[in-house]
Amino acid sequence: MGFILTKMLSVFGDTEHKVIIVGLDNAGKTTILYQFLTKEAVHTSPTIGSNVEEITVRKTHFLVWDIGGQDNLRASWYSYYGNTEIVILVVDSTDRERLTLTKEELHQMLAHEELQNAALLILANKQDVKGSMTATEISQCLTLDSISSHPWHVQACCALTGEGLPASLDWMKSRVVAN
Repeated sequence: MGFILTKMLSVFGDTEHKVIIVGLDNAGKTTILYQFLTKEAVHTSPTIGSNVEEITVRKTHFLVWDIGGQDNLRASWYSYYGNTEIVILVVDSTDRERLTLTKEELHQMLAHEELQNAALLILANKQDVKGSMTATEISQCLTLDSISSHPWHVQACCALTGEGLPASLDWMKSRVVAN
């Protein structure tokens, strides 16, 4: 359905940019998606499959796919990679125990051929929680400095308040304008 919508928009001269939101379960992916859309915190439940919404940032249209992050769903992430321009990886900044797993998923994902031209936005979520890791700590743990094949950016944020998310949208817009 997203492919058909993208094709229809291209006929009318308006380009839509595909974005996928990934991350481990309970990282805040769906809350961020709806914060982008409504600028309000929305009560969510675990995503089974995906949610998709269109977000417009100053006349730039993004078709955003929020993909479930439970262990049994991560194996199907690759089926969403086609035509993706931006990958948003949401990291729970309080979940130190699973950061190594997040790193493994990230590097495996970026090695996929269909994502070779995608930009990477890491959202260090839950910055409002005492003791959360900083964006710099997360960057180091994910070994982002070793990623030279994809433009990337780390943004501290809070899905509940929306803090940091406008800057994320600005970065996304700058990436697609640059391309």
